[in-house]
Amino acid sequence: MAEHSDDKELVFLGETNFRNEKVKFGIKPLDRRRHMYVIGATGMGKSEMMKNMCIQDIEAGRGVCYIDPHGDAVLDLLNFVPQERIKDVVFFNPGDKEYPISFNVMEKVNYDDRGKIASGLLGVFKKIWVDAWSGRMEYILNNTILALLEYPDSTLLGINRMLSSKEYRKEIVANIKDPIVKSFWTDEFAKYADKFATEATAAIQNKVGQFASNNLIRNIIGQPKTKLDIRKIMDEGKILLVNASRGEIGEDASRLLGALLITKIQLAAMSRVDIPESERRDFYLYVDEFQHFATESFANILSEARKYHLSLIMGHQYITQMEEPVRDAVFGNVGTIATFRVGAEDAEFLERWFEPEFTAIDIGNLAKYTVYIKLMINGISSKAFSAATLPPFSKPDRVFVNEIVEASRGVYTRPRDQVEKETSEWMIAESGKPVGQDDVRQSQSIQREEPRRDDRGHSGQTGGYDKRDDRRDSRGGGGRGGDFRSPSQIKPVKQSVQSSQLNQPNRSQPPIQQSSRPPEASLSALQSSPVDFKGRKIDPRKGDHNQEKKEVNVEELRDLLKGLGKKE
Repeated sequence: MAEHSDDKELVFLGETNFRNEKVKFGIKPLDRRRHMYVIGATGMGKSEMMKNMCIQDIEAGRGVCYIDPHGDAVLDLLNFVPQERIKDVVFFNPGDKEYPISFNVMEKVNYDDRGKIASGLLGVFKKIWVDAWSGRMEYILNNTILALLEYPDSTLLGINRMLSSKEYRKEIVANIKDPIVKSFWTDEFAKYADKFATEATAAIQNKVGQFASNNLIRNIIGQPKTKLDIRKIMDEGKILLVNASRGEIGEDASRLLGALLITKIQLAAMSRVDIPESERRDFYLYVDEFQHFATESFANILSEARKYHLSLIMGHQYITQMEEPVRDAVFGNVGTIATFRVGAEDAEFLERWFEPEFTAIDIGNLAKYTVYIKLMINGISSKAFSAATLPPFSKPDRVFVNEIVEASRGVYTRPRDQVEKETSEWMIAESGKPVGQDDVRQSQSIQREEPRRDDRGHSGQTGGYDKRDDRRDSRGGGGRGGDFRSPSQIKPVKQSVQSSQLNQPNRSQPPIQQSSRPPEASLSALQSSPVDFKGRKIDPRKGDHNQEKKEVNVEELRDLLKGLGKKE
């Protein structure tokens, strides 16, 4: 471990290398509240610099969160947790399938904060579903989230259920207190035609369903009682290590969980308004490849987090990864900027911050583990200078990785079988049918449109009639479509009442007689060759008629033609 100065609050970043004068330098907590931005091409030392800073924070007893989309850094950080801080670690590891952590972003939201959490969630979804996003989608999703936030034990899984289950939606709407949100569901959504409602909500159900169908994500966000209290983690200075490895859980899942965590951290920091600023403990948020998780609301963190003592350390590879609002927020609010070697385009963009000391050519030709930095010192940005980053810290002789993982599991996770059992029970509607299939009338309509077939090929329903029989033959004549018997041949048949008939409504028409067995002649014909609609055998060798052909008398025909000619 590197040597510490007398100032225990200082975090060392590297050593100056100007004219071979090596002087170790660092940054103070007050200056860290203005945030730090690190950029560099892959393999240049960017992530190592961030990890070295985090290790110093952990050893100094500070509260930190490290969100890692690769997974390597957080696994390495576990080795540097001292024995006295084992119980301070919250290991958020979605890849631990047998012990999913419980993280319900919708739990314990104050009534006045509902708009903030809804806005944050919309920002997350908009970033992930940018290609499918629309104004109507945002409008419906916003009202869905606001409605669910007023209902106890709601989770993100409730979004699809509310849009597909009328009974569940009715239950949620009855609990809404916000008049605007309630008006949407009672006066607007309730009047949508079925076809329009389906089209309007299909995109939402499709996108949310992708996460709900992923049991790894479902087991985390679907637990109504969260054990991950972000505000408590910040106030007590705990260590939150997030393994959001894209290779292990998938890119979309990584982006979703990372963005949800950042949103929750932002809200937790802002909730510190209820305590004096002097009592707000500093908390440091490290986000590697932060462009994957940075929503448009991320700008609010950079501009407002300082007074709540939330300090950000952000790193990524190139500027165009950031959306324009995020980019403007970053360069408009960060106090310390450090750049490793980058591409030519980014070097030109960064030159304006590092000139006149360094040019775009200098930035584009930096050696590995060498950095140009503009450091915030006592609230004032310094001139740019060059430095070499600190080498990786050596792993301690004694590590407590297994103890840390087990301790974190015992407090913040639950066994997989318990979680899946509770989720399965919730996914079943009160009527006992799966969610989204509570409309009995729709089910009955499908059955009437597709009647059962018996073993003789006849269609119909026991004790009733096929609804299609009400339709008239399109060829006219008033006959029943598909039935070539005359009305006088159709007689009602008495049948015993079966249990399936008790719940059927009375109908004005009598049941249609079903033939008990086709005539024997028809049976024999079916076994040999095609038959006509009366069951008579058709001989394909004879044209369209069964009558024998008569020979033509040529002499009589000639005389007939002569007679016709005389008349003319």
